[in-house]
Amino acid sequence: MTFLQILLLFFAAVLGGALNSVAGGGSFITFPSLIFAGTGAIKANATSTVALWPASLASATAYRKELALLNRLLLVVLVSISIVGGVLGAILLLRTAQSTFVKLIPYLLLLATLLFAISGPITSLLRKRAQATQKPQLSWLKLAGISLIQLVVATYGGYFGGGIGIMMLATLGLMGMENIHEMNAMKTVLQTSINGVAVVTFIVAGAVVWLQALIMIIGGVAGGFAGAYYARKLDQRIVRGFVILVGLGMTVYFFLK
Repeated sequence: MTFLQILLLFFAAVLGGALNSVAGGGSFITFPSLIFAGTGAIKANATSTVALWPASLASATAYRKELALLNRLLLVVLVSISIVGGVLGAILLLRTAQSTFVKLIPYLLLLATLLFAISGPITSLLRKRAQATQKPQLSWLKLAGISLIQLVVATYGGYFGGGIGIMMLATLGLMGMENIHEMNAMKTVLQTSINGVAVVTFIVAGAVVWLQALIMIIGGVAGGFAGAYYARKLDQRIVRGFVILVGLGMTVYFFLK
């Protein structure tokens, strides 16, 4: 790996970590940067997941108060389902032929970019409904339905993961959750669980390129702290617009490639 590649990966991780702490979409930066640095597509996806996971874990701990208010049965069931789906998705990725995954990349990036683009309006809509009053009743039928949807989302998350946050927010809204802060807490824990078991699976399978991963972990943590510090000073519409442009740009690049 050349010095320029090291710089590329480090600063891509700094930017990715900062974006994740402000608006999300860090993988639009980290995943392509690994490919540009010469890492194979599947190992790039695995390494990007490993690089960004520590910051995701830190975000989950910030929701301790909201997590204490959640339905314990719902939390345990969905975390368990997320772990199963995350492992399934990671195994599916590892069993996908490199040539097939390369062909899927532009479609996966396009899906992730579109999901990210609509996440703002959906989150705003959910926030308008936010009420810290009576919690909706959780029936066994509703729990079974949400568990099935979460299994699909978690499997996609273990495989690629772009846009799973808004998928889970929309799903939690459909099931009747109304408090946006509790929904974000649930989403963050589930996303951390999905990526966590995917990380373990990738490590066990030897799919992680460790030198690149360590460089990006350091950069991602630094970017996460910087992003958290400056988050209140930035117009998130500009940040989100930047992420969408990057996502579309990467999509077009991989379609043309």
